[in-house]
Amino acid sequence: MASTNGKIEIAKEHANGSTLDMDHITTQLKKFGLSQPPTFSGVQLSPEYNPVDIYRSYIIEQIHEITGAEPAIINNAVAWTQDLKHGDLALPVPALRLKGKKPDQLAIEIAEKFNCPIVETPIADKTFVRFFFKPGPLASLTLDYVLKQKAQYGFNPLLGLEDPSKPDGKRKRMIVEYSSPNIAKEFHTGHLRSTIIGGFMVKLFSAAGWETISMNYLGDWGKQYGMLSQGFEKYGSEAELERDPIKHLNEVYVKINQDNAAEQKEAIELAKRKEGLEKIKNPPKPMKPKKGKENEAVPEIKWGEEQEKELEEVTGQLEKVQEELVAKPSIDEKARQFFKRMSDGDPEALKYWQKFRDLSIEAYKHMYARLNIAFDDYSGESTVQVENIEKAATVLHERGVSEDSKGAVIVDLTKHGAPTLGKTLVKKRDGTSLYLTRDIAANHERYEKYGFDHMIYVVASQQDLHLAQFFKILQLMGSPYSEVVAKCEHMSFGMVKDPNGQTMSTRKGTVVSLADSLDAAKEFMHNVMRENDEKYQQVENPEATADVLAISAIMVQDYSGKIINGYNFDMKRMTSFIGDTGPYLQYSHARVCSMARKANVPREAIETADFTLVTAKEGVELVRALAQWPDVFLNTYKTREPVTVLTYLFRMTHMLSSCYDAKDVGNRNAKTMSVMYAESEEKKAALMGLYEAARQVLGNGMRLLGLKPLERM
Repeated sequence: MASTNGKIEIAKEHANGSTLDMDHITTQLKKFGLSQPPTFSGVQLSPEYNPVDIYRSYIIEQIHEITGAEPAIINNAVAWTQDLKHGDLALPVPALRLKGKKPDQLAIEIAEKFNCPIVETPIADKTFVRFFFKPGPLASLTLDYVLKQKAQYGFNPLLGLEDPSKPDGKRKRMIVEYSSPNIAKEFHTGHLRSTIIGGFMVKLFSAAGWETISMNYLGDWGKQYGMLSQGFEKYGSEAELERDPIKHLNEVYVKINQDNAAEQKEAIELAKRKEGLEKIKNPPKPMKPKKGKENEAVPEIKWGEEQEKELEEVTGQLEKVQEELVAKPSIDEKARQFFKRMSDGDPEALKYWQKFRDLSIEAYKHMYARLNIAFDDYSGESTVQVENIEKAATVLHERGVSEDSKGAVIVDLTKHGAPTLGKTLVKKRDGTSLYLTRDIAANHERYEKYGFDHMIYVVASQQDLHLAQFFKILQLMGSPYSEVVAKCEHMSFGMVKDPNGQTMSTRKGTVVSLADSLDAAKEFMHNVMRENDEKYQQVENPEATADVLAISAIMVQDYSGKIINGYNFDMKRMTSFIGDTGPYLQYSHARVCSMARKANVPREAIETADFTLVTAKEGVELVRALAQWPDVFLNTYKTREPVTVLTYLFRMTHMLSSCYDAKDVGNRNAKTMSVMYAESEEKKAALMGLYEAARQVLGNGMRLLGLKPLERM
């Protein structure tokens, strides 16, 4: 099975690192008067992947001895802190659920009795006990982990096992369906979110040990391809199609839709008039008043013979116009007829469609490669088997889920305990199936093919109702459909809008091309790079480097808030080197790489350095932050919010930046964290080890987000 670019990169990097076994960890701990970390029944710690879990094990052991609380309860209670000034770990005493002593008194007792050679004397803070790790042991342990594990550091492959207690056991399988653009349409900034959020989910679950399948379910079927074929016959150019297929097809699609809108204008206006009159004739029932409030006065409705006559006239005019459009036939009617021919397998009708599909996929692959994404499975609405669609329709009918409605087939979910989900159409009057029917069949086909343990649909919040209806219908269909949908979830996300906050539309021609946006950002970054000619000359491939900077800028803006929140596509803000942006992260990584080249400390000297020599306050704080990375990854695995990783990386890089400026005021402003001015070779190796560990963690986080860390820029 193929892998995404992101998965390949992580796998290659992992080959350069090694998992720490318990013998090595125990040897390290013996230096501080400790032996192998204790283990507890019902407590899943991973000290071979997370140095903080070593500390957790000793804290659990001692709190259990002091209070008698169950180890599993203690483990759930001990938490990492968002701000290191509150401790490396903290225990909210009430979470121990012990009776007989007041929490603040028990906190004092724990702090007084606790004794561990790698932890400072705890601080009792009201009902909290705060644990601060001793700097020397923490630096020795943490930097050893990072430098030996390299790109594995922070990631825990046990999470994706069916039984995490059996490292050689079977891995769980995850499908992530994402991106899923409509073929022959411009890949615009609105498509970006699903693409990079889905790519992040694949990388996240891969790093957690799951077997992941990256799926692109193309919108490659429907009446719009009848519309597009007409547009190409009228406006298309084979030469332009070969030169830039997506851009040309997008232009054609916009033009034919403008023609269609003009042709349908009278019918649309009459339909609006009819709808308005019907609302006056049959107004909605007044809402029930809130408790303690009186009913609002209902305005008097004037409806008489004159209004009834107007409604009849408008209805008659609308029906006449619609009949004329069908008889003409209109662009819309031609599109419907063309799609019917496609559905019936007419080779002539399928000829253009197949060409548009093939050209679109090739163009999309180029864009995905720029974003460091590739897919294991290119499927689409057209690949769903007809027999499975018919089988789904039969099950819907036989189990009383669907019903006939004026020649069409619908599902009225209000009759099935879901009043907010309304009615949905599953088959048109002409017998053609809608994409909901295809989604039902596709869901079952995927399970038959892959036998997944979990599947995530990464789909915009605009489709919340469709996904809710889809999942509910699968539940109502019973076995095996209901069992499969129980393994599925919808990951909803907010929309990307244009710089003015307006929703983008391909049909209206208001989209912002992602390729154009990337190219503009790339040119901007290239110009910034040219400003420093000396550094520019050292960059091996300036064009490619500028492209990576542009992509980093765009992706980091997307990750800067919670997934459910939308944002405006703001090129000026995202390309800035000032503040928390993609270019700033790349600069931070490249700066450490530059330092390593200048210092030229051998790798062996770095890995065998005495890290207890890192004593400056700024260095100690950076070590504490690096120790948190595995917990940040675990928290991200639980929340599935890329902003969790991004927030950590910016906080850590700010600490890294503080190290460069660290001075000892009492010693003539000596640069306490400078590798080049270190007072001994031992201190130089220790400091370079710290900076190399910071670079490694920064790179690990960036790759998890789908960014390619730069070494020069």
